[in-house]
Amino acid sequence: SGLQMEPSGGEQEPGAVRLLDLPWEDVLLPHILSRIPLRQLLHLQRVSKAFLALVQLHLARLRSFDSAQVGPQVPRAALSRLLRDSEGLQELCLESCRDWLSDEDLEPVLSRNPGLRRVGLAGCGRLSRRALVTLSLSCAQLRCLSLAHCDWVDGLALRGLADRCPCLEALDLTACRQLRDTAVSYLAQRRGAQLRSLSLAVNANVGDATVQELARCCPQLEHLDLTGCLRVRSDAIRTLAEYCPRLRSLRVRHCHDVAESSLSVLRKRGVDIDVEPPLQRALVLLQDVVGFAPFVNLQI
Repeated sequence: SGLQMEPSGGEQEPGAVRLLDLPWEDVLLPHILSRIPLRQLLHLQRVSKAFLALVQLHLARLRSFDSAQVGPQVPRAALSRLLRDSEGLQELCLESCRDWLSDEDLEPVLSRNPGLRRVGLAGCGRLSRRALVTLSLSCAQLRCLSLAHCDWVDGLALRGLADRCPCLEALDLTACRQLRDTAVSYLAQRRGAQLRSLSLAVNANVGDATVQELARCCPQLEHLDLTGCLRVRSDAIRTLAEYCPRLRSLRVRHCHDVAESSLSVLRKRGVDIDVEPPLQRALVLLQDVVGFAPFVNLQI
Protein backbone atom coordinates (compact mmCIF):
# COMPACT_ATOMS: atom_id res chain seq x y z
CA SER A 1 0.00 0.00 0.00
CA GLY A 2 1.02 3.63 -0.30
CA LEU A 3 0.63 4.17 3.46
CA GLN A 4 3.88 5.28 5.11
CA MET A 5 4.65 4.88 8.79
CA GLU A 6 6.82 7.11 10.93
CA PRO A 7 7.65 6.06 14.49
CA SER A 8 7.26 9.47 16.13
CA GLY A 9 7.81 13.22 15.69
CA GLY A 10 9.88 14.97 13.03
CA GLU A 11 9.04 16.06 9.52
CA GLN A 12 6.04 14.20 8.20
CA GLU A 13 5.40 13.56 4.53
CA PRO A 14 1.87 14.18 3.23
CA GLY A 15 -0.23 11.04 3.73
CA ALA A 16 2.19 9.46 6.25
CA VAL A 17 0.79 8.07 9.50
CA ARG A 18 2.82 8.22 12.68
CA LEU A 19 2.80 5.01 14.69
CA LEU A 20 1.73 6.81 17.84
CA ASP A 21 -1.24 8.33 15.98
CA LEU A 22 -2.84 4.88 15.76
CA PRO A 23 -5.39 4.12 18.51
CA TRP A 24 -3.49 2.98 21.60
CA GLU A 25 -6.29 0.96 23.22
CA ASP A 26 -7.61 -0.76 20.09
CA VAL A 27 -4.48 -1.21 17.97
CA LEU A 28 -1.10 -0.50 19.55
CA LEU A 29 -1.53 -2.18 22.93
CA PRO A 30 -3.36 -5.38 21.91
CA HIS A 31 -1.83 -5.95 18.47
CA ILE A 32 1.63 -4.32 18.38
CA LEU A 33 3.21 -4.06 21.82
CA SER A 34 1.94 -7.49 22.87
CA ARG A 35 4.18 -8.98 20.14
CA ILE A 36 7.36 -7.09 21.08
CA PRO A 37 9.77 -8.96 23.39
CA LEU A 38 10.33 -7.37 26.81
CA ARG A 39 13.99 -6.77 26.01
CA GLN A 40 13.06 -4.61 23.02
CA LEU A 41 10.43 -2.73 25.03
CA LEU A 42 13.18 -1.49 27.35
CA HIS A 43 14.89 0.09 24.32
CA LEU A 44 11.64 1.37 22.80
CA GLN A 45 10.68 3.38 25.89
CA ARG A 46 13.88 5.42 25.48
CA VAL A 47 12.84 6.71 22.04
CA SER A 48 10.62 9.50 23.34
CA LYS A 49 8.35 10.50 26.22
CA ALA A 50 5.33 9.37 24.21
CA PHE A 51 6.83 5.92 23.67
CA LEU A 52 7.76 5.78 27.36
CA ALA A 53 4.11 6.44 28.27
CA LEU A 54 2.89 3.81 25.79
CA VAL A 55 5.30 1.13 27.05
CA GLN A 56 4.46 1.87 30.68
CA LEU A 57 0.76 1.52 29.92
CA HIS A 58 1.44 -1.83 28.27
CA LEU A 59 3.58 -3.05 31.18
CA ALA A 60 0.90 -2.01 33.68
CA ARG A 61 -1.53 -4.35 31.90
CA LEU A 62 0.72 -7.41 31.69
CA ARG A 63 -0.85 -10.70 32.80
CA SER A 64 2.39 -12.70 32.61
CA PHE A 65 5.99 -11.68 33.32
CA ASP A 66 9.09 -13.86 32.97
CA SER A 67 12.37 -12.09 33.70
CA ALA A 68 14.19 -14.55 31.42
CA GLN A 69 12.56 -12.77 28.46
CA VAL A 70 14.51 -9.65 29.42
CA GLY A 71 17.85 -11.47 29.63
CA PRO A 72 19.82 -14.09 31.56
CA GLN A 73 20.74 -11.57 34.25
CA VAL A 74 18.26 -8.75 34.86
CA PRO A 75 19.53 -5.69 36.77
CA ARG A 76 17.55 -4.67 39.85
CA ALA A 77 16.76 -1.21 38.40
CA ALA A 78 15.40 -2.73 35.17
CA LEU A 79 13.09 -5.09 37.04
CA SER A 80 11.83 -2.26 39.21
CA ARG A 81 11.05 -0.14 36.12
CA LEU A 82 9.31 -2.99 34.33
CA LEU A 83 7.03 -3.96 37.22
CA ARG A 84 6.41 -0.70 39.07
CA ASP A 85 2.91 -0.16 37.61
CA SER A 86 1.77 -3.78 37.24
CA GLU A 87 -1.35 -4.69 39.22
CA GLY A 88 -2.93 -7.46 37.14
CA LEU A 89 -0.23 -10.13 36.93
CA GLN A 90 -1.40 -13.74 37.01
CA GLU A 91 1.99 -15.33 36.28
CA LEU A 92 5.38 -14.20 37.60
CA CYS A 93 8.72 -15.92 37.06
CA LEU A 94 11.84 -14.28 38.52
CA GLU A 95 14.32 -17.14 38.29
CA SER A 96 16.81 -15.09 36.25
CA CYS A 97 16.95 -12.60 39.16
CA ARG A 98 18.12 -15.32 41.56
CA ASP A 99 21.52 -13.77 42.27
CA TRP A 100 20.14 -10.62 43.88
CA LEU A 101 16.38 -10.84 44.43
CA SER A 102 15.59 -9.95 48.05
CA ASP A 103 12.43 -9.75 50.16
CA GLU A 104 12.50 -5.96 49.71
CA ASP A 105 12.52 -6.36 45.91
CA LEU A 106 9.78 -8.98 45.77
CA GLU A 107 7.26 -7.98 48.45
CA PRO A 108 5.93 -4.78 46.77
CA VAL A 109 5.34 -6.72 43.52
CA LEU A 110 3.41 -9.45 45.35
CA SER A 111 1.35 -6.93 47.31
CA ARG A 112 0.34 -5.05 44.13
CA ASN A 113 -0.67 -8.22 42.26
CA PRO A 114 -3.20 -10.13 44.37
CA GLY A 115 -4.40 -12.11 41.33
CA LEU A 116 -1.14 -14.07 40.97
CA ARG A 117 -1.75 -17.75 40.25
CA ARG A 118 1.69 -19.00 39.18
CA VAL A 119 4.96 -17.87 40.78
CA GLY A 120 8.46 -19.13 39.95
CA LEU A 121 11.24 -18.38 42.44
CA ALA A 122 13.55 -21.34 41.78
CA GLY A 123 17.09 -20.70 42.98
CA CYS A 124 16.27 -17.34 44.58
CA GLY A 125 18.48 -17.98 47.59
CA ARG A 126 18.49 -14.45 49.02
CA LEU A 127 14.80 -14.51 49.90
CA SER A 128 13.53 -15.50 53.35
CA ARG A 129 10.42 -16.86 55.02
CA ARG A 130 9.11 -13.28 55.06
CA ALA A 131 8.63 -13.32 51.28
CA LEU A 132 6.44 -16.43 51.57
CA VAL A 133 4.35 -14.79 54.27
CA THR A 134 3.71 -11.81 51.95
CA LEU A 135 2.95 -14.16 49.06
CA SER A 136 0.47 -16.25 51.02
CA LEU A 137 -1.26 -13.23 52.58
CA SER A 138 -1.46 -11.24 49.34
CA CYS A 139 -2.19 -13.90 46.73
CA ALA A 140 -5.13 -16.05 47.84
CA GLN A 141 -5.56 -17.48 44.31
CA LEU A 142 -2.04 -18.95 44.14
CA ARG A 143 -2.14 -22.31 42.37
CA CYS A 144 1.40 -23.10 41.28
CA LEU A 145 4.66 -22.26 43.09
CA SER A 146 8.27 -23.21 42.42
CA LEU A 147 10.73 -22.92 45.31
CA ALA A 148 13.28 -25.37 43.90
CA HIS A 149 16.79 -24.93 45.33
CA CYS A 150 15.60 -22.35 47.88
CA ASP A 151 17.62 -23.51 50.89
CA TRP A 152 15.86 -21.04 53.19
CA VAL A 153 12.50 -22.85 52.92
CA ASP A 154 12.01 -24.54 56.31
CA GLY A 155 9.15 -26.28 58.08
CA LEU A 156 7.73 -23.06 59.46
CA ALA A 157 7.68 -21.45 55.98
CA LEU A 158 5.92 -24.48 54.49
CA ARG A 159 3.35 -24.58 57.30
CA GLY A 160 2.51 -20.91 56.71
CA LEU A 161 2.07 -21.61 53.02
CA ALA A 162 -0.17 -24.60 53.74
CA ASP A 163 -2.33 -22.57 56.13
CA ARG A 164 -2.90 -19.59 53.86
CA CYS A 165 -2.99 -20.89 50.24
CA PRO A 166 -6.30 -22.70 49.78
CA CYS A 167 -5.98 -23.07 45.98
CA LEU A 168 -2.45 -24.57 45.83
CA GLU A 169 -2.28 -27.37 43.21
CA ALA A 170 1.40 -27.62 42.25
CA LEU A 171 4.47 -27.12 44.40
CA ASP A 172 8.15 -27.65 43.56
CA LEU A 173 10.28 -28.15 46.67
CA THR A 174 13.27 -29.73 44.91
CA ALA A 175 16.41 -29.53 47.09
CA CYS A 176 14.66 -27.68 49.94
CA ARG A 177 16.81 -29.69 52.28
CA GLN A 178 15.59 -28.21 55.57
CA LEU A 179 12.19 -29.85 55.16
CA ARG A 180 11.34 -32.90 57.26
CA ASP A 181 8.51 -35.43 57.21
CA THR A 182 6.43 -33.47 59.73
CA ALA A 183 6.27 -30.29 57.61
CA VAL A 184 5.44 -32.06 54.31
CA SER A 185 2.87 -34.25 56.08
CA TYR A 186 1.25 -31.07 57.42
CA LEU A 187 1.07 -29.71 53.86
CA ALA A 188 -0.63 -32.94 52.76
CA GLN A 189 -3.18 -32.75 55.58
CA ARG A 190 -4.01 -29.07 54.96
CA ARG A 191 -3.91 -28.89 51.13
CA GLY A 192 -3.91 -32.50 49.96
CA ALA A 193 -7.47 -32.45 48.62
CA GLN A 194 -6.52 -30.36 45.56
CA LEU A 195 -2.76 -31.05 45.27
CA ARG A 196 -1.94 -32.40 41.80
CA SER A 197 1.82 -32.05 41.45
CA LEU A 198 4.61 -32.14 44.04
CA SER A 199 8.39 -32.38 43.82
CA LEU A 200 10.39 -33.39 46.90
CA ALA A 201 13.45 -34.39 44.86
CA VAL A 202 16.94 -34.36 46.37
CA ASN A 203 15.78 -34.33 49.97
CA ALA A 204 17.33 -37.09 52.08
CA ASN A 205 15.16 -36.12 55.07
CA VAL A 206 11.88 -37.08 53.38
CA GLY A 207 10.84 -40.68 53.97
CA ASP A 208 7.97 -43.15 54.12
CA ALA A 209 5.91 -41.09 56.57
CA THR A 210 5.62 -38.27 54.02
CA VAL A 211 4.76 -40.52 51.08
CA GLN A 212 2.12 -42.41 53.09
CA GLU A 213 0.53 -39.15 54.25
CA LEU A 214 0.51 -37.87 50.66
CA ALA A 215 -1.16 -41.10 49.57
CA ARG A 216 -3.88 -40.79 52.19
CA CYS A 217 -4.55 -37.07 51.77
CA CYS A 218 -4.00 -36.40 48.03
CA PRO A 219 -6.56 -38.31 45.93
CA GLN A 220 -6.02 -35.91 42.97
CA LEU A 221 -2.22 -36.37 42.88
CA GLU A 222 -0.96 -36.82 39.30
CA HIS A 223 2.79 -36.11 39.46
CA LEU A 224 5.21 -36.93 42.29
CA ASP A 225 8.98 -36.49 42.15
CA LEU A 226 10.94 -38.39 44.81
CA THR A 227 14.28 -38.45 42.97
CA GLY A 228 17.09 -38.98 45.48
CA CYS A 229 14.77 -39.35 48.50
CA LEU A 230 16.94 -42.09 49.97
CA ARG A 231 14.66 -42.88 52.91
CA VAL A 232 11.65 -43.79 50.77
CA ARG A 233 11.01 -47.54 50.61
CA SER A 234 8.74 -49.96 48.80
CA ASP A 235 5.93 -50.05 51.39
CA ALA A 236 5.28 -46.32 50.93
CA ILE A 237 5.11 -46.76 47.14
CA ARG A 238 2.56 -49.57 47.58
CA THR A 239 0.40 -47.25 49.69
CA LEU A 240 0.73 -44.60 46.97
CA ALA A 241 -0.43 -47.11 44.35
CA GLU A 242 -3.42 -48.03 46.49
CA TYR A 243 -4.67 -44.53 47.34
CA CYS A 244 -3.71 -42.37 44.32
CA PRO A 245 -5.71 -43.62 41.32
CA ARG A 246 -4.97 -40.50 39.24
CA LEU A 247 -1.17 -40.79 39.45
CA ARG A 248 0.35 -40.32 35.98
CA SER A 249 4.08 -39.93 36.64
CA LEU A 250 6.43 -40.98 39.44
CA ARG A 251 10.13 -40.17 39.72
CA VAL A 252 12.11 -42.55 41.97
CA ARG A 253 15.61 -42.55 40.46
CA HIS A 254 18.27 -43.07 43.16
CA CYS A 255 15.64 -44.34 45.64
CA HIS A 256 17.66 -47.50 46.29
CA ASP A 257 15.15 -49.09 48.68
CA VAL A 258 12.24 -48.94 46.22
CA ALA A 259 11.87 -52.39 44.68
CA GLU A 260 10.37 -53.29 41.32
CA SER A 261 7.63 -55.29 43.06
CA SER A 262 6.12 -52.02 44.37
CA LEU A 263 6.51 -50.20 41.03
CA SER A 264 5.05 -52.96 38.83
CA VAL A 265 1.50 -52.26 40.06
CA LEU A 266 1.85 -48.66 38.87
CA ARG A 267 3.47 -49.68 35.58
CA LYS A 268 0.48 -51.91 34.78
CA ARG A 269 -1.77 -48.87 35.27
CA GLY A 270 0.28 -46.92 32.72
CA VAL A 271 2.04 -44.63 35.19
CA ASP A 272 5.21 -43.10 33.71
CA ILE A 273 8.15 -44.18 35.90
CA ASP A 274 11.69 -42.91 35.32
CA VAL A 275 13.50 -46.18 36.13
CA GLU A 276 13.37 -49.16 33.81
CA PRO A 277 12.39 -52.60 35.11
CA PRO A 278 15.48 -54.63 36.18
CA LEU A 279 15.01 -57.14 33.36
CA GLN A 280 14.90 -54.34 30.80
CA ARG A 281 18.08 -52.82 32.28
CA ALA A 282 19.83 -56.20 32.21
CA LEU A 283 18.95 -56.70 28.53
CA VAL A 284 20.29 -53.25 27.65
CA LEU A 285 23.57 -54.01 29.48
CA LEU A 286 23.80 -57.41 27.78
CA GLN A 287 23.30 -55.81 24.39
CA ASP A 288 26.08 -53.32 25.16
CA VAL A 289 28.46 -56.14 26.13
CA VAL A 290 27.79 -58.81 23.50
CA GLY A 291 26.16 -56.78 20.76
CA PHE A 292 22.77 -58.49 20.82
CA ALA A 293 20.01 -59.37 23.27
CA PRO A 294 18.24 -62.74 23.38
CA PHE A 295 14.48 -62.77 22.86
CA VAL A 296 12.74 -62.47 26.19
CA ASN A 297 9.01 -62.04 26.80
CA LEU A 298 8.89 -58.75 28.72
CA GLN A 299 5.17 -59.11 29.45
CA ILE A 300 5.65 -61.62 32.29
